[in-house]
Amino acid sequence: MTTPDLLNPRGEYQEIHDQAFRYSRERLHPLLARMDDEDWYPPHLMRDLAEAGYLGITAPPELGGAGLDLFASGMVGEAMCYWNLNANAIWGPHENLCLNNLLRNGNPEQQQRYVPGLCRADLIGALALTEPEAGSDALEGMRTTARREGDHYVLNGRKLFISNGPIADVLLVYAKTAPERGAKGISAFIVEKDMPGFGVAQQLKKMGWRGCPTGELVFENCRVPAANRVMEENHGVAVVMSGLDIERAFFAVGIIGGAQRVLDLSLEYAAQRRQFGKAIGEFQMVQAQLADMYTEIEAARLLSYRALLACNALEQGGGGRGDLHKLCAAALLKAGRLHAECTEMAVQIHGGMGFMWETEVNRHYRNAKISEIGAGTREIRRIIIATELLKGITAR
Repeated sequence: MTTPDLLNPRGEYQEIHDQAFRYSRERLHPLLARMDDEDWYPPHLMRDLAEAGYLGITAPPELGGAGLDLFASGMVGEAMCYWNLNANAIWGPHENLCLNNLLRNGNPEQQQRYVPGLCRADLIGALALTEPEAGSDALEGMRTTARREGDHYVLNGRKLFISNGPIADVLLVYAKTAPERGAKGISAFIVEKDMPGFGVAQQLKKMGWRGCPTGELVFENCRVPAANRVMEENHGVAVVMSGLDIERAFFAVGIIGGAQRVLDLSLEYAAQRRQFGKAIGEFQMVQAQLADMYTEIEAARLLSYRALLACNALEQGGGGRGDLHKLCAAALLKAGRLHAECTEMAVQIHGGMGFMWETEVNRHYRNAKISEIGAGTREIRRIIIATELLKGITAR
C-alpha cells in the first residue's frame, strides 16, 4: 500500500474503510441505542467481528490475522466510530492495546500462545495501566508490584478504569519489579483471568462509552508465570511508551469518525428543521457552526492520519520521545478538542431535541468527553508537546 497523499489521504486504504463502514452501518449501528440505554454489552459482538475479519488486523496470517498495518486498523476504527463509538470502545482495547501490543513486544512463544485466540475472539483482551492513585502520573505513581518467587512473579495492587477489564480473558498488566527505580523499575506481564489472586472488584457506571465494560481490578498475591513477562525485567517502560504513542494516534483517527457522524446528523437536521418559515440551515449562525465543524474535522483528520502513518515505522522499544511522541500527542489533543466542540455545536443545532437522552447526538455528546481524558488528559498532551518543542530549542 502506498502512503496517502494530501489530495487523497486514504489512498489505497479507501476500500478497507468503505468495507468497514458498510459492515458497521449494517451490524453495529443497530446495537447503539440498547448499548447506551441499558449499558448493555453485546455478548456476540467480538465473535461477529472476528468472523468478519476485524480482529487481528495487524497480526500475520500464520497467527490468524490479516497481515495489514496500523493505518489499515485505523481505517476500520474510523468507520466503526462513525456508526457505533461504543462498540469501538470494546474493539479498540482488544485490538490495539492488547493484541497489537503483544505483536510488537511479545516473544514468539507468547504470540503463538495468545494471538490466534485473540484473533478468533476465543480470548478477549485488555490493558491495565491506570491505578486509583496513578492516572496522569501512571509511571512514577504506580503502586502495583511484582515480586519474583522462583519461576513465578507475585503481583499485588489495583488497577482502575480498565476498559474490557470485567470481561477480559487476557490482560497486559504493568507492575513495578524494582519500585526503588521508579519508572525504570516497571515490567509488563500477561495475566489470565483464571490466575490465582486476580479478580474484578467492580464494574463501573459511566456517562459515556456505555456498553463497554470498564472496571477496577485487584491483584492479591496473584501468581503469574515468569514466562508471561513481556520483554526483560524492568524494561516495561518501553512497552508503555510505545503503546501510548500508538494508542493516541489510533484513538485520534477513531474520534474523527465520531465527529464526522455528528456533522452529518447536524446537516440533516439543519436541512429539515424549520423555524420562522424556513430551514434553520438557511440561518447564517447555523451555517457558521456547520462550516467550522467541517473545517476542523478535515484539519484534525490529516494530522491524525499523519501520526498513525508515522507509527507504522515505530521500532520495538521506540516511542515516548522525539518527534513521534510530540506528533501523536498533538493529533489526540486536536482530535479530542474537535470531538468535544463538534458534539457541543451539534447539540446546539438540534436545540431541545439534542438535550433528549435517546437522540444520537446526545449519545455522542456524552461519549465525547473521554476524548479529552483517555490516553493522557489534554493537559498531559500539551505538556508532552511543549516539552519536546523545548528540547528541540536546547539541542540547537
